[in-house]
Amino acid sequence: MAQSYDLVILGGGTGGYVAAIRASQLGLKTAIVESGKLGGTCLHKGCIPSKALLRSAEVYATTKHGEDFGVIVNDVKLDFEKVQARKQGIVDQLHQGVQGLMKKGKIDVYEGYGRILGPSIFSPTAGTISVEYTDGRENDMLIPSNVLIATGSRPRTLPGLEVDSEYVMTSDEALKLESLPSSIVIVGGGVIGIEWASMLHDFGVEVTVIEYADRILPTEDKEVSKEMQRIMKKKGIKLVTSAKVLPDTLEKGDGITIKAEHKGEEKSFSADKLLVSVGREANTNDIGLQNTDIELEKGYIQVNDYMQTKETHIYAIGDVIGGLQLAHVASHEGILAVEHIAGEKCEPIDYTMVSKCVYSSPEIASVGLTEEEAKEQGYNVKTGKFQFRAIGKALVFGESDGFVKFVTDQDSDDLLGVHMIGPHVTDMISEAGLARVLDATAWEVAHTIHPHPTLAEAIGEAALAVDGKAIHS
Repeated sequence: MAQSYDLVILGGGTGGYVAAIRASQLGLKTAIVESGKLGGTCLHKGCIPSKALLRSAEVYATTKHGEDFGVIVNDVKLDFEKVQARKQGIVDQLHQGVQGLMKKGKIDVYEGYGRILGPSIFSPTAGTISVEYTDGRENDMLIPSNVLIATGSRPRTLPGLEVDSEYVMTSDEALKLESLPSSIVIVGGGVIGIEWASMLHDFGVEVTVIEYADRILPTEDKEVSKEMQRIMKKKGIKLVTSAKVLPDTLEKGDGITIKAEHKGEEKSFSADKLLVSVGREANTNDIGLQNTDIELEKGYIQVNDYMQTKETHIYAIGDVIGGLQLAHVASHEGILAVEHIAGEKCEPIDYTMVSKCVYSSPEIASVGLTEEEAKEQGYNVKTGKFQFRAIGKALVFGESDGFVKFVTDQDSDDLLGVHMIGPHVTDMISEAGLARVLDATAWEVAHTIHPHPTLAEAIGEAALAVDGKAIHS
């Protein structure tokens, strides 16, 4: 059966379903093809379930230290089965919400696997979507005026460290753990690796992180990375940087043992489980790209500023195009693509305006250029930094590690970047993001009156510190 649409979206993850909603608002007849569940990786295998686990880990760790707050709790126990049930309940509730939004927007959802066909009897150009089903039903043929590829990504693995779900896992398998290991080795000290290291440590797991770069979180500002490294080591998390894992040395049996080259020596690391967290790769295989003129580079679909591929009626967004592989980025790319399709006035995304977050303990958040990046781009850099230990609300929370850092251009006073590590900074970064969008200076942020006592006072103080005028330091 053939159906015609203004827009067919391959992939119902955060980018895909948000794009569908915007298309519906603009009056486009829209369909989504999704082989799994609406919500995609973010809802089912990433953002939401991992943050639910992180919250349980935070509550558990805080409860164990309740005496610090004058709250005596004896014999604190963790019921990991209930932790997982709570996580799944949150995911299920949000999944139902997404399904409801599709019905509200009158968006057709095809629960099958979609492939792009080349020119055929259905269309003289590439873009007809064949929807395949696993229950033996005949394929549906969708004939769209435009296609949006939003197929996302999957965890990358390393040769010799293939996933077996028993000893070797990626974050996908780790989310399904029925019980916690007593120890784990995490290969990769990027965002996902550090979030899992923080979470598992708070759950009481002995954690070792092996990172190839010379520091964990190598894309963050160096001072932020250094502070996180200090805090994690203080907690008892073992961090091994400048280390190259030797996959062919993996041994399984009573747990795992693996070797890594570190400072010219081979060192062995043993644990119950191994978590591989070395980035993600685009889902471009077997979706019919060979039937189009779409170009790939390093496995990612190439697009212009408006998310168009070389086939101008076929767009692509999210992890599948590389760049910032973040759910909120995919959503905004989807909105941009749909508005361009609809002929709306729209502006390309400035990715230096995008806020990024690490949901570890403590949290990390940033927007704009790091100090190192600003210097590399030729700016005359001036910074201001303020520690949370001087903020009353941070002391009240019992979380006073970390700081807020402003990176500015001394010649123009332009705000180039803001970097935070500390309590609840992922909820605070949007002020800095708005300042960047509005082209505000540090002076303007500093003269925004921040209520007392709040954690956000650190933002105002860091802005003052750019000119050496911080009040409480």
